[in-house]
Amino acid sequence: MTREVIVDCGSSGKQVKIGGDNPLILIAGPCVIENEEITLKSAEFLRKLTEELKLPFVFKSSYDKANRSSLNSYRGPGLEKGLRILKKVKEKTLVPILADIHSPEEVKLASEVLDVIQIPAFLCRQTDLLIRAAETGKVINIKKGQFMAPNDMDNVVKKVASTGNHRLLLCERGVSFGYNNLIADMRSLVIMRDFGYPVVFDATHSLQLPGGEGTYSGGQREFVPHLARAAAGVGIDGLFLEVHPDPDQALCDGANMLKLDSLAGLLKEVKKIDEIVKKPR
Repeated sequence: MTREVIVDCGSSGKQVKIGGDNPLILIAGPCVIENEEITLKSAEFLRKLTEELKLPFVFKSSYDKANRSSLNSYRGPGLEKGLRILKKVKEKTLVPILADIHSPEEVKLASEVLDVIQIPAFLCRQTDLLIRAAETGKVINIKKGQFMAPNDMDNVVKKVASTGNHRLLLCERGVSFGYNNLIADMRSLVIMRDFGYPVVFDATHSLQLPGGEGTYSGGQREFVPHLARAAAGVGIDGLFLEVHPDPDQALCDGANMLKLDSLAGLLKEVKKIDEIVKKPR
């Protein structure tokens, strides 16, 4: 059993408990903030759906995607404008907020809004970034690099824990499998869980085809439900999904995002699997 990590939602008093003997949580939202309207619409839809399903929920969306394939790719509204939108989402929906950071200089401003600070996969070994984020005392969600074996994440865990912050989540998002392809190794979830911290499975980025379209990444969203169910069967503490009202028109990662109105059935299935896996024996 992993340790329990508690996510606080600002001054609302609401909490999301992850790990321990708690049920699976959902982390979901659009890949990147496109505008305030889409962000609020997505957050409100997900809040209502997860309340109906009694599924703990954290909303995610990025204010800046600094690792796009092309210089011309859409990155987002930037730090200050993006955080203003995320703050409004939190005030209106009263749900915890997650977004990724890319440099130590972002941490102070970001931590004033975010309830969970995410470290992108490409930056998961950046010591200064990890330490600065951990020193905020916030929950830290670290995505395992596509270039790393799950055992290697033990060193990452120790960097964060050295600050005294044990509010840590480890996220699997696939490993490089030749050029422009990823593969999800379900053994990784078991190995990382043995470090004692909650494990999250990113079912949408695991089906990204990095740089597969030349100037942008492709994806295979048709396989997302299969991997999500498989990961729940292995035993995870959180499921990470990128979703959008209309993925085909999304400005970033549309090929591997799910449509909002297709989520309900999948989440019901995943919740049932989670209940079976975590049922006392």
